[in-house]
Amino acid sequence: MSLANRILELKKSKKAIVLAHYYQRPEIQEIADYVGDSLGLSQKAAETDASIIVFAGVHFMAETAKILNPSKMVLLPDLDAGCSLAESCPPDAFREFTEAHPDHLVITYINCSAEIKAMSDIVCTSSNALRIVESVPKDRPIIFAPDKNLGKYISKKTGRDLLLWDGSCVVHEAFSIEKLLDLHKANPESVIIAHPESEEHILDVATYVGSTAGMINYVKKHPKEQFIVATEAGILHKMQQEVPNTVLIPAPAQEDNTCACSECAYMKVNTLQKVYDCLLNESPQIDVPEALAQSALLPIERMLELSK
Repeated sequence: MSLANRILELKKSKKAIVLAHYYQRPEIQEIADYVGDSLGLSQKAAETDASIIVFAGVHFMAETAKILNPSKMVLLPDLDAGCSLAESCPPDAFREFTEAHPDHLVITYINCSAEIKAMSDIVCTSSNALRIVESVPKDRPIIFAPDKNLGKYISKKTGRDLLLWDGSCVVHEAFSIEKLLDLHKANPESVIIAHPESEEHILDVATYVGSTAGMINYVKKHPKEQFIVATEAGILHKMQQEVPNTVLIPAPAQEDNTCACSECAYMKVNTLQKVYDCLLNESPQIDVPEALAQSALLPIERMLELSK
């Protein structure tokens, strides 16, 4: 029996569900019960009646799933699956930052630790950040953390003067504007689409800016076009399945690597073998202290309510 089939058998016998982010390896996406962005994954984690949630993503995602569904066992295939953006916002430093601005409403991007979420008023994802910021009265000042690039984009779109935390994602800051423009010049019929975690000069040349799910939906609506895709290259697997006859080109990274694209090393530490092992051994498990989980749950629930 293949490894993929053994995972499917284990899922059935253990009443488990595999949730996978778009940036996971293709073979993991293929055995997942649901593949999506942070918002969709959060919604699935909250509503599932499975006994075990295997979260094929990074640590903050599995942690969020545990907060949303504390009675379930949540497994992460590799505890080294971290996040450069989450790590750019240490809890002690962020606490000082928020305490220095007590009149500000705190909106945090879901790519952060449970400790940061617990200090927040509302959590958001790239899918709903615009709507959530616009839901706040204009006379209420806002702290937006941890992603400064997403914050700048939201500020520009809404006209709101957001107080930004100085954090970013190394994957989305790895794109080379010079190589991107050269690639577009060589493929002038291509439409550039980009994730809002990318730097401003990348977003400025993009025809469409949106979340991973938003980018896939945009491509589905324009299947006859050709696209240069500026986000983590793992999205191309699901995107190509949705538009099999559309040419998709990954945006080039500044540094030369195996795919000449931008890949998240954290996302790629998960493998099919590790998914099997963690489900077989029911380890490593993600646990969040009850008091912390309850504090972090409130701003997540506000996000989910505003996203209906």
